[in-house]
Amino acid sequence: MAGMATHVITGAGSGIGAAVARRLHARGDDLVLHARDAGRAKELAAEFPGARTLVGDLAEPDRLSWAFSHQSLPDRVDSLLHIAGVVDLGPVGELTPKTWRHQLDVNLIAPAELTRHFLPQLRASRGHVLFVNSGAGLNANAEWAAYAASKHGLKALADALRQEEHANGVRVTTVYPGRTASPMQAKVHQQEGKEYDPSRWIDPESVATTIVMALDLPRDAEVNDLTVRPGR
Repeated sequence: MAGMATHVITGAGSGIGAAVARRLHARGDDLVLHARDAGRAKELAAEFPGARTLVGDLAEPDRLSWAFSHQSLPDRVDSLLHIAGVVDLGPVGELTPKTWRHQLDVNLIAPAELTRHFLPQLRASRGHVLFVNSGAGLNANAEWAAYAASKHGLKALADALRQEEHANGVRVTTVYPGRTASPMQAKVHQQEGKEYDPSRWIDPESVATTIVMALDLPRDAEVNDLTVRPGR
């Protein structure tokens, strides 16, 4: 049986993305899971039976259009969930253009390009674009310049998109989670030289709850910006 809605999700392989994908899959929605390569797509398809996959490297946004032209894209898209992201810390005095570009490509330009691709379907369904941003999208701290710049840019993308597509009935939400217990957080702690204790941070399931809430909200309302902070 076809699901209630079709969701295109990036970052479904771990952390918040995996938690959201599990929720939507469990209730019978149709999933189109983005993967960076065929091997990853195979793993996601095995983890989420019945889900379709979409292959393209977010680190190369210029090539996404070409990659998608060789695959069958879903006719219907009710939501596009941008959850994938990369982080690389370092002081401005040491960050190279390569490090800057990688984070801008994956965290900002690829979401813009994916959105451009799926806007026709989202307009047709009066759908939803949801960006998982970060506390760094609102405040930049030492060592976080490149990542925070990409996430500040993602906020700008969402805010502009919301105004552009409001008349088309497309809802746009940004969620700003604080530190969440995920593989990305483990990497951040490693880069910071700190011990990683997942129990101190937000459970990805809690962030998933806020995302599903925004998606399920009746049509007379729209969650624009939602900040989620560690509760303990």
